[in-house]
Amino acid sequence: MTVLAVIAVAVGLVLAERLYRVFEVQLAGLILRVITTSGVFVAGERETVYFGLSGDTPLGLRMTPECSSAFMLLPLLLVTAVMLYFRPKNAKRLFFSLAISAVVVILVNQMRVLAIVGLVNRLGVDEGYYWGHTLLGSMVSVVGGAVALVLFVWLGTRKPRGA
Repeated sequence: MTVLAVIAVAVGLVLAERLYRVFEVQLAGLILRVITTSGVFVAGERETVYFGLSGDTPLGLRMTPECSSAFMLLPLLLVTAVMLYFRPKNAKRLFFSLAISAVVVILVNQMRVLAIVGLVNRLGVDEGYYWGHTLLGSMVSVVGGAVALVLFVWLGTRKPRGA
């Protein structure tokens, strides 16, 4: 039954992917409001966060499906379902592992957004966006996704302390 529940969550994430992107862009806006003073506006209905509003070169970042962490969460959900199928007695540990790894994936994607914002502010729109989105942002996503997957497997398969 838990396997089907995890698969249902994965399907729900795919079906509600746009709402998830709105959540991500709202979170990015919240973080940017805390760490910057240059003006931030979130247009949730457009999945876009605007920053640098008080400067000469404001910019909006739209959270497209390719930029969302939703599709980085799907492999974790599917691996959880497979592991639950073969080892249902490890459910508690697998759900803990999934929760921790999901938080890592979400935070990594937020770090990617922050890298873009930082480089745009530092290098300007053209060069900063290129370096922040294409190179550094992709590297952050790949490395962060790998760390989340390794963390998931480690937390989900390690032996209990008393064993």
